[in-house]
Amino acid sequence: MFSTFKRHTWRMLTGLLLLIGLLLNTAGVYHIPLLDRLEEIAYDTRLRFLMPNTVDPRIVIIDLDEKSLKAEGRWPWGRDKVARLVDRLFDDYGVAIVGFDVVFAEPDESSGLKVLQGLAQSRLKGIPEYQSAMRELAPQLDRDALFAQHIRGRPVILGYYFTSRSGQQQAQVSGVLPEPIFPPGALGDIRLQARSMDGYGANLPALQAAALDSGHFNPLHDPDGVNRRVPLLLEYQGGYYESLALLMARHFLGVDFVELGFPDEEAMAAGYTAIEWVKLGDIRIPVDKEFATLVPYRGGQGSFPYISATDVLHKKVDPAMLAGRIILIGTTAPGLMDLRTVPVGTVYPGVEVHANLISGILDNNIKERPAYVLGLELALLLFNGIAIVLVLALLGPVTSLLFTLAVLGANVGFNLWAWQNINLVYPIASVTVLILGLFAINMVYGFFFEARTKRRVAGLFGQYVPPELVEELSEHPEQASMEGDSREMTVLFSDVRNFTNLSEGLTPIELTRLMNAYLTTMTRVIHEHRGTIDKYIGDAIMAFWGAPLADPDHARHGLAAALAMQAKMKELREEFPKRGWPAMRIGVGLNTGVMNVGNMGSEFRRSYTVMGDAVNLASRLEGLTKEYGVEILVGEHTRDALPDFVFRELDRVRVKGKDKPVAIYEPLGLQDKVAEEVKAEVARFEQALADYRAQRWDAAETGLKALAGQHPEAKLYQLYLERIAHSRAEPPGEGWDGVFVFKTK
Repeated sequence: MFSTFKRHTWRMLTGLLLLIGLLLNTAGVYHIPLLDRLEEIAYDTRLRFLMPNTVDPRIVIIDLDEKSLKAEGRWPWGRDKVARLVDRLFDDYGVAIVGFDVVFAEPDESSGLKVLQGLAQSRLKGIPEYQSAMRELAPQLDRDALFAQHIRGRPVILGYYFTSRSGQQQAQVSGVLPEPIFPPGALGDIRLQARSMDGYGANLPALQAAALDSGHFNPLHDPDGVNRRVPLLLEYQGGYYESLALLMARHFLGVDFVELGFPDEEAMAAGYTAIEWVKLGDIRIPVDKEFATLVPYRGGQGSFPYISATDVLHKKVDPAMLAGRIILIGTTAPGLMDLRTVPVGTVYPGVEVHANLISGILDNNIKERPAYVLGLELALLLFNGIAIVLVLALLGPVTSLLFTLAVLGANVGFNLWAWQNINLVYPIASVTVLILGLFAINMVYGFFFEARTKRRVAGLFGQYVPPELVEELSEHPEQASMEGDSREMTVLFSDVRNFTNLSEGLTPIELTRLMNAYLTTMTRVIHEHRGTIDKYIGDAIMAFWGAPLADPDHARHGLAAALAMQAKMKELREEFPKRGWPAMRIGVGLNTGVMNVGNMGSEFRRSYTVMGDAVNLASRLEGLTKEYGVEILVGEHTRDALPDFVFRELDRVRVKGKDKPVAIYEPLGLQDKVAEEVKAEVARFEQALADYRAQRWDAAETGLKALAGQHPEAKLYQLYLERIAHSRAEPPGEGWDGVFVFKTK
């Protein structure tokens, strides 16, 4: 495993650099704007996917829509008409509370009272009848006073807005602000991190004095211009002022005061002073560092009942729709410029933003994004990053894709679970970018770098080993070395019997075709059994197992290949004569042992080959197959490596160039596949061989003649009968070890 990690060092280092970069962004060392945009997209996607898409009948919007403007005249309406609207809502429909998403910043002069008062002070000053009529009509024509009179003593919340000075521009103020919920100095040394404002546009003093309260309706736009949050408190000259939605929810619930979620003493002592929530009675509203809360949009436009203001004025509404309801008076008319871009729509009435927030407060269902999610994001980045960097180095392309999808699915699933079940909003964009980025790095690395490695490996070994071994070597290129090495392996030699005589009757073209067909067939068999072709020596083939890729079953694969080669030769002996070619037979020698393997040769020509005594013995064994009349001969180390095979010991020989005698064996097949009569024949030969080595010539001869009578085609038995006859004529003596010495290769 260490070698695998070492092979993927650059891939892993690149992945770690991506991880470090994202960690530094999360920690605030530097800023990647793209991640903010992706996070906004992810937030909007979750919101749209998981919002309930239901209508909340508790909050009703009285709409200053196109229908109302057409019926009642353009906005602003006379305050007498607005007063009549308020009367209808409370007196005729029994609503619970009314909030205005509009500002009454300028006096209503539509009645002409100001002109009439000017006449009373000038040209008509001396006319008593006029003065008397003015005193009687003035209260009815003072529409601001009339409106103030109609909202006084009723739960009516007015709206206003704050402004922030831009550059050197002078801050503008108009109207009168309500009393702040937290006057300057009320919080002692604690200063809330609410946005500080420089000016405002508020209601007329008489209206402000008559109303139950007033709340700001400032939106809070994210950098992309989308209204996802509403500031519950804004700061102006040291005082903190409530939003319209917070005020309406508070008064509807009968809560007199807003409770702040101060950190505990230990946290404050450590310098942590951020307030993460406010409370209205038992309802907890989470806020962020700007004292803003996420708007819990229920769905697209129309998540609350809309009623045209003109229908209320003319009593065309079912009272059941309004009785006891929270009323917001606002507009959807495009000309009145109260349309916003929100996560659920690009053209969305601002009044419905307040309705969504009030609904979420009443349901105690506001999503929170507390400061500690920074630590959670860092932890997720570290855990996912390190895990993916380490694991992807061990996987192939398909498993890498499946693993990446599983990790991404787990992160997204947990994020959605936290959103839906505990109202926790924590970042997902950085983790998603990390997961996909690491996957992309691995894929790009695999495409550009591992493809080059595979081409190099294929170039080195493609002519020697089968494609599947080339693929394995590509996955483990550290094993694909052509440097010299010494290891235990199995080597095979095969040769065509009497090839010279067979080839004499063929033209050069026929001989070429014959050899191509034969060598291709035998090479395919060797490749199918994971063998490496060393070389072709005329009609001979040399192959080995255990390099370049280590193979703990090299002896088994080598013997399986030898048996398969002989089986394939039987098919070729039937096929070749049909093409006019001679039937061929081959002998195969197989031996297992320690040998040297590597790219050997001269500076002019090199070959990936094996060398050593074990290799030489395999070559001698191939030559001895003719002497014993068998198709395959193996050495004793090969026999020892395959205890589940049946072998017949043929002899102990001392081959040319070797002083130490070796036992040689003929493989007959797997234990459970060899017939019982064959096993019995092997046992009888073993007894005859033991008698032969003990110089019990008569017993050995009797056993061998019986075997030869049953198997007259077997050269082996005739060979030993000839040796017995020779030994009788020239006894080997008492010190004879039963070893036969071959003087030639």
